[in-house]
Amino acid sequence: MIQGTGSNVGKSLIVAGLARAFARRGLRVAPFKPQNMSNNAAVTVDGGEIGRAQALQARAAGLAPHTDMNPVLLKPESETGAQLVVQGKRQGVAQAKAYQRDKAGLLPVVLESFGRLCDEYDLVLVEGAGSPAETNLRQGDIANMGFALAAGVPVVLVGDINRGGVIAQIVGHKAVMDKGDVDGVVGFVVNRFRGDQSLFDEGCYDIVRRTGWPSLGVIGWFDDAWKLPAEDMLDIASNEGGPCKIVVPQLARMCNFDDLDPLAAEPEVTVEIVPPGRALPGDADLVLIPGSKSTLGDLAFLRAQGWDIDLAAHHRRGGRILGLCGGYQMLGRHLSDPDGVDGPPGEVEGLGLLDVTTVMGGDKRLRQTHATTLPHHDVVTGYEIHMGVTDGPDCARAWLQVDGRPEGALSPDGLVRGSYLHGIFASDQFRARFLAELGHASSARYEHEVEATLDALADHLERYMDLDLLWSLARTPLA
Repeated sequence: MIQGTGSNVGKSLIVAGLARAFARRGLRVAPFKPQNMSNNAAVTVDGGEIGRAQALQARAAGLAPHTDMNPVLLKPESETGAQLVVQGKRQGVAQAKAYQRDKAGLLPVVLESFGRLCDEYDLVLVEGAGSPAETNLRQGDIANMGFALAAGVPVVLVGDINRGGVIAQIVGHKAVMDKGDVDGVVGFVVNRFRGDQSLFDEGCYDIVRRTGWPSLGVIGWFDDAWKLPAEDMLDIASNEGGPCKIVVPQLARMCNFDDLDPLAAEPEVTVEIVPPGRALPGDADLVLIPGSKSTLGDLAFLRAQGWDIDLAAHHRRGGRILGLCGGYQMLGRHLSDPDGVDGPPGEVEGLGLLDVTTVMGGDKRLRQTHATTLPHHDVVTGYEIHMGVTDGPDCARAWLQVDGRPEGALSPDGLVRGSYLHGIFASDQFRARFLAELGHASSARYEHEVEATLDALADHLERYMDLDLLWSLARTPLA
């Protein structure tokens, strides 16, 4: 199990790189994360959803994503509440205090999913969440040491030298963790080192001396990490590319923003993430409104920034607008959520840029999808992950077809479009045609480049980590 001294120390990418490295050695490898908190979800082959980081790790291992790889997923809807997804299915909304009190009750489900993976694979690589040294969260823990001790899984602790104080990060963990938890740690890794690694030899020896844990390596900075899908909103950033400017308002509950990755990979494209408090720039070729975990709440947030005014001005200038999933719903004339399935109940006028209306309700639609574009019939693959039904006159100008049914909507002037289908920009052919409509060329081979980056990441870990030692520390878990 790879645990970290904090969030964003590199656990997810390390697990992905290890999955590719050990799979290349001929092992059947699977990723696992007991509990994840992220609004960036992936749809699985068994019709559920898991964190996108585990989907990337599955890809690195040569597998299709499965709900057992992330049995508990929390999708924040507010500052104190999150949608609870268990083994891929929505269970309702969990308030933070109640979840902290009751989370131990989910351990049997977590161990059930973990056990199935262990029965099928030679090596299961487990990713922790945040830090195991959050002593206020230790009681009933299922994400870090609580899971590791219950399952009998040895732990490797990762520290991030790039943020400074890595010796204190790792040694401090031993100082505050319970003895039983400390005894479960079998080694440490220092991540994101820049420069001459020999300069940290004494620091590494000092960590060994103070903790008694062996070092499994000091991992150099991996320059191409940005080419892989980001795990959560903290990881996304503007990408300075070429003259095609795609502007994305950074919504408070922005989700499934992996739609942006193939666009950011294009040399001619600049993806500009606009933070709250800033106006949308007037020189955008396209404004893309991304998915949202709380559509009505994020629509209010969008208006509070004045972005609705900016969008209207952009449209009057002949600018193009694309809304995906929650962004699509916002572009319509009216939205209602009578039962509060996507946040607090309510109804609101939309942005009015598409003549459609949305009613939230029913079961969440979760499916991997093959579609064709209209009128060109380019084949695209993607996924649907949403609640609600959208209908109206502009749906008669659908620009996608899924299983023979129309999907999406297009305004009469052709400038505004929306769709529930995520992931379509990963198709090189569709992305090239879409960018050509904006007056720009495509040259990226996105899926090929992701695979090449995963191979490069595996090579990187082979160089900087002792993978033979790591393999020797693996154990058969408790029954």
